[in-house]
Amino acid sequence: MSKAIPCVLMRAGTSRGPFFLREWLPEGDEARDQALIGAIGASDPLQLDGVGGGSTLNSKVAIVSRSSVAGCDLDYLFAQVGVGHRSVDTRPNCGNMLSGVAPFAIEQGLVQAQDGTTKVRVHNVNTGARIDVTVRTPGGRVTYEGEARIDGVAGTAAPILLDFLDAWGAVTGQVFPTGQRIDVIQGVEVSCIDAAMPLMIVRAADLGVTGREKPVALDADTALLERIESLRLEAGVRMGLGDVSHSVVPKPVLVSAGDADNSITSRYFTPRRCHASHAVTGAIGVASAFALPGTVASGVARSAGCHQLTVLHPAGQIDIEVELSGAGADVSVQRAALVRTARKIMQGELHLPDYVFSRPEEASKPARKPITLIVPTSAGGGNDTMARIIASKLAPLLDQEILVDNRAGANGAVASEYVAGAAPDGQTLMFGYVGTHAMNPALQKLGYDPVTDFAPVGLVGSSPTLMVAHPDVPAHDVPSLVAALRAQPGRYGYASAGDGTPPHFAAALFQLASGAVLSGSTYQGAAPAIADTANGRTHLMFPSLFTAHPFVHGSRLRALAVAGTQRLAMLPEVPTLAEAGLPGVDVTQWYGLFAPAHTPPERIHALNAALNQVLADPAVVEQFERHGARVETGTPQMLAERVRSDLARWQAVVLQGGLTVPDQRAVALE
Repeated sequence: MSKAIPCVLMRAGTSRGPFFLREWLPEGDEARDQALIGAIGASDPLQLDGVGGGSTLNSKVAIVSRSSVAGCDLDYLFAQVGVGHRSVDTRPNCGNMLSGVAPFAIEQGLVQAQDGTTKVRVHNVNTGARIDVTVRTPGGRVTYEGEARIDGVAGTAAPILLDFLDAWGAVTGQVFPTGQRIDVIQGVEVSCIDAAMPLMIVRAADLGVTGREKPVALDADTALLERIESLRLEAGVRMGLGDVSHSVVPKPVLVSAGDADNSITSRYFTPRRCHASHAVTGAIGVASAFALPGTVASGVARSAGCHQLTVLHPAGQIDIEVELSGAGADVSVQRAALVRTARKIMQGELHLPDYVFSRPEEASKPARKPITLIVPTSAGGGNDTMARIIASKLAPLLDQEILVDNRAGANGAVASEYVAGAAPDGQTLMFGYVGTHAMNPALQKLGYDPVTDFAPVGLVGSSPTLMVAHPDVPAHDVPSLVAALRAQPGRYGYASAGDGTPPHFAAALFQLASGAVLSGSTYQGAAPAIADTANGRTHLMFPSLFTAHPFVHGSRLRALAVAGTQRLAMLPEVPTLAEAGLPGVDVTQWYGLFAPAHTPPERIHALNAALNQVLADPAVVEQFERHGARVETGTPQMLAERVRSDLARWQAVVLQGGLTVPDQRAVALE
């Protein structure tokens, strides 16, 4: 096929992406998806090699053709393309991108425009739903100029009316596909609804948040994101969607009270990040759950007829006209309409990169087994974030898919034992760190040896440790905190990411240096530990700067000191613990890539060369530094020496301080 294809780039609603006629793209779903991956630049989290914007909101594609469905003018296939991974999901619909379909089709000659306005009936291929779209066409030509304003978009434009006719149950066949309006999943009440988009709706308060937080604050709450994803995966099974771990549906939504009886507040996830505003299809689903009785989102009882409802979102609101029929428990939604706008940004020729297409000479080669990168912590934490950055860059260099596998448990021992026992063929790697290869082995006997059971590949980076406190802790500096602890031992509690982890050792060193006593709460990883500290369920924590940065930046945690030898450029006003009168509390967290012992030296050499090439990438350096980590490169021998020296250091600390695996105690804010 030609590597240059026609393309129209449009802003549609609060989304943006390329629009294609189906005939512009290659035949066959696989070749089509390869073209879309190349168009967006999906392989890179920043999407530098395509027209994507590094976000799911700007990684959308609309594919349009004349309709094969009786009574409809156009077929519209929506595709959600991956961010940092080569994937294309055509299961969901997108109402924002839908708003650009009719103007695009009219300008491409698929629909004859009328003078004044033109109504186009669109068949959404993804869900089977029909939508009437009304576009302004003065003089028989599309205009994008007008007075309509939608929240989340600068300026005004011509209004585009979207009238959803039969979107209820379009994907699963039922409005409430589980057969119930409220299900209890993992102890949480949820409503699973299929209304323009399959959704899993949860009351924000049931997950410990208000539902009015800014997206950046919700995105930083890794424990919350993990909980939502766990609920979503089970909801997908219950809704008949099967394993949705690689799909964006059902979309999770947190709801809370609106400003009046006709409004509801929503935080819509895509699904692993909070939407900066709100999806149109998601807003229709939320409004439907709000209008119908018996859901977690239900508002006041409503009679048959048209109702003007409002979904409040982070960038403003979406006003929706919902038409109901029936009465009482039998009330149902017949249609929903709302206004969007669109704008053509550019039209021209899109050039696709060669690497997204299979080359003929490679067709006969056997498929290479993917590399599995084992991460010893739960998804969403600092280790996981760094591992995924590395994996996304290593894959094209090694010409192999890299699957990130989070195996949290036993403070990294589960993952470490798994990799130590894996085949030494270079296909199983571990994103290890100071906790798995020095601290935890120094504290207790484990089922693996950090020196003899692994073949070091190379250093990845390091991050200093911070001492942070919940804002409600009255002590605003280390001396006043120490004084309060000496007066009332155990008054404040700290969150540990697990026994033998850096936050645990840093807290132990702090207590040895200060003579103060802290009570400890042990968590399965840094992500839930820091989330509970930020939510006020415990007082203090010693996380890496990489983990702590979004919470400190968002003022959800206060940085008291640096557990290191020098102040940080990112937080120049925060003193070291030594400056606060507590020398010797120096906990630097380092990260490295490991393979099982006896992996062939030539394979280790190839992996090390590729890793160092990734770490030399300015984009990777910038991503690490933006989160408070520093890239470190080196040879396998340098990582081996780091393991040996740090293991000896922490064994001495354990011996000197008489450290043991502590009791787990929960502490709440007074």
